[in-house]
Amino acid sequence: EDDRPQECERKLSIRDVVALQETDFTLRIQPPEKDSFELQVSSQMLVAELHQVLMEHEISCHCTCFSFQLGGIALDSLTELSSIQSIQDGALIKVVEDPYTVRDARLHLRHVRDLLRSLDPSDAYNGVNCSSLSYLTFYTKGDKASEKESSDCSPPDYILPGCKDRPLIPLQPFRDDCKPLQCLRVLTMSSWNPPPGNRKMHGDLMYLNVLTMEDKELNITSSTRGFYLNQSTTFNFNPKPALPKILCHSLVELLSQVSPAFRKTFSALQKKRVQQHPYERIAAPFQVFTWVARHGDHTLDCVRAEETHTSRMGQDEHTAGQNRDWNEELQGCRELARNSLQERLHRERSIFKVSDFVAAATRGAVAVIDGDVMPLNPGEAPHVQMFIWNNLFFSLGFDISEHYSPLGGNTAAHAAAICDLRGAQAYTSVDVEGLHTLGTAVVDYRGIRVSAQTIVPGILEKNQEQSVVYGSSDYGKTVFTHPRFLELLDKTSEPLRIQRHQVLDHRNSPVELCSGIETKGILGNDGRPYILDLLRTFPPDLNFQFSETEERREVPKECLLFGYPRRHHHSLASLRPELIEAFAQHRYELYVKMVSQDLIQTEEHDKALEQRIGDAAKESRRSVIMKACEAVGSVSDSCFDIRFNPDVCSPDVCPPSDCVAEVQRQRQLLWDVAAFLLSNQIPALRDCLDHSAVPMDGATLTSVLHQRGVNVRYLCTLLSELDRVEDRGRLSHIQRISISEVIIRSAKHIFRTYLQGVEPAAFSAAVSHFLNCLLSSSSCFADFCSDELLSRRRSRRRRSNGSRVALLTDSVWARLSPDELWGQIRTEAGDYYTTRYDRCVCHSLQRISLLREMAVKTGIQVQLREYVFESRHRPVFAEEDVVNMFPVVKHLKPTATDATRLVQHAQVAVQQGLLKDGHELISQALTLFSSVCGVLHEDVCMCLRLLGRICYILGEYADALSHQEKAVMSSERIQGIDHPQTIQDYTYLALYCFAGGRHSTSLQLLYRARYLTLLVSGEDHPQVALLDSMLGLVLHGLMEYELSLKFLKNASTSTSKYHGATSLKHAQSHHLLATVYESKREFRSALQHEKEALSIYKSQVGENHESTKESSKYLKSLTQQAVALQKAFNHIYSNTPACVPPSKFSTPSFPTILQQLNLTCGILLITLSAKELADLRTEMKGKKQTTTLNYGPKGLKHLFSQSNSWPRTMSNNGNWKPGKLMVLTRLSYFEQQSQDTNRCSTLLLEEEFVLLLSAEERRALRLSS
Repeated sequence: EDDRPQECERKLSIRDVVALQETDFTLRIQPPEKDSFELQVSSQMLVAELHQVLMEHEISCHCTCFSFQLGGIALDSLTELSSIQSIQDGALIKVVEDPYTVRDARLHLRHVRDLLRSLDPSDAYNGVNCSSLSYLTFYTKGDKASEKESSDCSPPDYILPGCKDRPLIPLQPFRDDCKPLQCLRVLTMSSWNPPPGNRKMHGDLMYLNVLTMEDKELNITSSTRGFYLNQSTTFNFNPKPALPKILCHSLVELLSQVSPAFRKTFSALQKKRVQQHPYERIAAPFQVFTWVARHGDHTLDCVRAEETHTSRMGQDEHTAGQNRDWNEELQGCRELARNSLQERLHRERSIFKVSDFVAAATRGAVAVIDGDVMPLNPGEAPHVQMFIWNNLFFSLGFDISEHYSPLGGNTAAHAAAICDLRGAQAYTSVDVEGLHTLGTAVVDYRGIRVSAQTIVPGILEKNQEQSVVYGSSDYGKTVFTHPRFLELLDKTSEPLRIQRHQVLDHRNSPVELCSGIETKGILGNDGRPYILDLLRTFPPDLNFQFSETEERREVPKECLLFGYPRRHHHSLASLRPELIEAFAQHRYELYVKMVSQDLIQTEEHDKALEQRIGDAAKESRRSVIMKACEAVGSVSDSCFDIRFNPDVCSPDVCPPSDCVAEVQRQRQLLWDVAAFLLSNQIPALRDCLDHSAVPMDGATLTSVLHQRGVNVRYLCTLLSELDRVEDRGRLSHIQRISISEVIIRSAKHIFRTYLQGVEPAAFSAAVSHFLNCLLSSSSCFADFCSDELLSRRRSRRRRSNGSRVALLTDSVWARLSPDELWGQIRTEAGDYYTTRYDRCVCHSLQRISLLREMAVKTGIQVQLREYVFESRHRPVFAEEDVVNMFPVVKHLKPTATDATRLVQHAQVAVQQGLLKDGHELISQALTLFSSVCGVLHEDVCMCLRLLGRICYILGEYADALSHQEKAVMSSERIQGIDHPQTIQDYTYLALYCFAGGRHSTSLQLLYRARYLTLLVSGEDHPQVALLDSMLGLVLHGLMEYELSLKFLKNASTSTSKYHGATSLKHAQSHHLLATVYESKREFRSALQHEKEALSIYKSQVGENHESTKESSKYLKSLTQQAVALQKAFNHIYSNTPACVPPSKFSTPSFPTILQQLNLTCGILLITLSAKELADLRTEMKGKKQTTTLNYGPKGLKHLFSQSNSWPRTMSNNGNWKPGKLMVLTRLSYFEQQSQDTNRCSTLLLEEEFVLLLSAEERRALRLSS
């Protein structure tokens, strides 16, 4: 019965999506003076979207100012194609050229500029126009045709095992055929702009200057009718047409007529541009910055120059008088209807499009720090100034007017911005109708944190204290409440687990609140209720306290055992929502257990007495539930309901006298959560021992911690816990990454303060000096003075130059030494993370990885070149190596809720073995995500990844390749070319390429994945072991035995370290080595490795296990081959003829190699014969007589006793892993799949377990667990 609501919900979701399913049809497009062409379109496409499609199409890409006509009737740009009555499949739509306006002309110029620079990576390096890098096609393009040809399989030397070099240049590969094509030397705005009044009367809009590749200067007039050459020169204005017969509606057409070189080069550029994958050309929704960039020449760019002015090339949010009202747009989108799926999609799409607010907030924050925005309070100190730009409010992360003094001063002010952002994300996710939060983004730039928010209407007309109708603006001195806010916030209290509570106001009267006291409610002039200052949304973390006022007697022993509570830099340390949910789930399990046990005892007692009936029995059950609720800390005595009082630890908040006991219980509940984190969640990180979670850098380590509700400030506890693990050597990579994260985060804290004392002219010198102090082995640094401003007449101005050098070297930042910096890092790590490291620890870490971590976290961009960190005679970094500094942006993340639900249903379907249903659900989710967020988004990338995995399991290799290629490009574009997820995607794409017959491509992709892993994590990492095993297998399949052995030997060593010398993975490594040695006819080595594998199988799974039998059989075959070969050699040496049959040497079989690759990647196929299936069905029927099923290791072994697949079907290492999620599979699915081939297969994803059960048995199993 539990399956039915979920099944109905899933089917209802599918029905809604199918009703929404886009129906494609074909239109014939008729451009002016060109042949018509066919275009596949969607029925739900807007006419405006069709306009954008044509602007990207090869034939019409140079046109921007046009409209559409169908049957002589103009089409409205905001109309859906499906709503046009006369439109049908094959309909002819004419493209009509429209007259230009100034805005249209500017947009046309921008579009032409984008076309001319479409192959140029400069925008991606500079972090503009939402461009980012992707290099997948560098390894896959053009390989299909040459796949069957012999190719060089040798990897670069820096990829080979044991190589210590970590070159940086291969991170951004470059080839000659990828050079950007130059169509023009110069395209810029003319100095004759704007047109005089008399020329405006003739339709002139603006003037352009062009220098062609033939060095011919052209002066062009942009008019309402199009573009033509005029007779102006640099110093003489003559607007008359130079060639009266040439008037073109497109600038590209005009240049093609007057410049043969432009026509030829633009045609070649178009061919290359069309060959690009759409995922390489589409702009990402949020800007991604690269931490390393090639040195490029600065070229003339009229669009870039125009963007520094107010006109912004037609982007009206910067035009005077046309600033966008971001708050009204955002709140208006949130108020859209959300009843049907179509309405919800429209609403979420609108909210996501408004997220271009992030780009505006980033530009504004950079302008604020650069001094381009006038502050609202220019007479005050710079650190307390506030700004308004483009209808956004900007404040700096400093303690203004000592507002945060009780919480920790500037440190608290810096942390408050992120706490507020997390709170805004939480309330936005709950999405209560009628409750409004502000659009929020936090930008860290050049050592200063800037908070950008939309503006509440009317808040600037009066003081904030006068606007607050709910909450407190002075930490509880004055407190207000409001019924409208109480009603709205009460709806959020259950999902956010916030307890409704009372505090005393300034008149000592009880005031009811449903949030933290710092949360302020304001009624805007638009009548909407807004909440802001959401920094106390989540409960406080009592393990970290700003002041030592805690009584030790109430601290749990688990906290005392780990040395908590500890003093923290500020009092805003809060618990993560993941921890809150994990704790609630833990308490709910205790609640259910207590209630069930007490009810059983009560019923037995009642049966013995045979007296209690009716109301007495109900009262008895009510008493049991009440007792359980009190024991687990539920705020309700009739049902389980865990909530937290966010004000329970606020020193300035006074509860009413009758609530003191309740406050104490809530405080104890917070201590229980703090103890739960230390006793349950951190020890749970030991599951990294089975490498189900493999962090590769600081970001992925942080993600692993956050998924378990552990804050990064617990890294010291994590490290001490790792030291207690018996097999801590298997977690050495996590320990190394944790140490690196502590060092880099401590250095980042110091760097933030360090930059605040640097003058703008010395940023490059200061940043390079800091990096040298952090990473260089040399202690002698060059002068910090640049040669740019030194006079040529040195003898006459030597004194002034010397004073400038002295000025720079006397700066505070210039006096920083490596010893001083590492002393500060030790102090910061000790104060913040309670850990201490010497500088020598850095030498055990890979410094190129430290550079990457530091650059990514602080926004530094360094030049792409090789850095020699070991040199003791010269510093690593020079001024010119620091190319730029980018903002590091954190923002709200809107998504598609219906698509998220579909993905959850799809995961359940896949876990039940319903792969086709799962594929359909994920495909529908992909459609919804793409509709809301666009194709370049993390959720879209996740769906593509899952679709690729399912298609691969179903044997649809072409579809798997297509989906995974998109996933890799998407991951490169939105997460970075060296992000760990990108590396994982490269790995699986290599697997799918090998399965699809593209073996050379598979090898190159694995080389790329190994290089990126070495750069990010170093060679001592489990991911390298996986990649080396895959490389060894692929090279074995390509008969490159020596290379295969190099990688497989390294994989065997790493596998022994990270999985154990007696693990089944290590046995598999020995077996792979044995097969390669067999192919090389080196039977002695093959026998040695297979004997090791057999020994491991015997000790781990026993003599009678199928793996042991297979290994024994293979060992016997190797022995026979070795004996036969030796006999042949003996007869040859003795010159005695003998009838010795030739030895049959094994050659690698691609199906066998693929099977081993699947095993290595954790994708296991269970194959059952018809007899095994019948035996299993009989076994299952016998199990149906039991009411509950509780399969442990013995039960599973018995269940699969008739199958040769167990226990390899259970997990990669054959061991039962308690706590893992079972994948429940319907028997009927297997019967359906096995009709044709008399075989059936399913999958094992992420080392989970597959169990073949009926629907009844699934329910029984769930009830028993």
